[in-house]
Amino acid sequence: MKLSSLINKDCSKAAVLFNSKKRVLEYISELAHEQLPELSQHDILNALMSREKLGSTGIGKGIAIPHGRIEGIDEVTAMLLVNQQGIPFDAIDNRPVDIFLALIVPEGDNQQHLKTLAAIAEKLNNKEFCKQLRNAGNDEELYAIIASAD
Repeated sequence: MKLSSLINKDCSKAAVLFNSKKRVLEYISELAHEQLPELSQHDILNALMSREKLGSTGIGKGIAIPHGRIEGIDEVTAMLLVNQQGIPFDAIDNRPVDIFLALIVPEGDNQQHLKTLAAIAEKLNNKEFCKQLRNAGNDEELYAIIASAD
């Protein structure tokens, strides 16, 4: 799976600065609403927060894959944020998180959703790729890294 097929330039944000899990999820919901104007920012945030209540989407090594299921969309929308510093995110290894690859997925498409999550987790398991993401100085550079990884 190509990350650039999921993430567009407008959804690649480098060197952002947030200091809480809630604020990161709010910003993700703002970005998602810009891509999916038919959905309310509030509904997107609720979907993300509901998923986090089931268990943190922090997968370790400074990475989280927040995601939420929403009715009324046909395909996955993804956003990539790289925070300037790690923030507490209740990750499985208890380390702060600075890479957030967020997904808004159609309700009910479980098989495709699981395949997408697995493909993303595999890409983010590459230490060199994550290092490049963390070192991106601006949004364009971050998107170029994503596109070149495909």
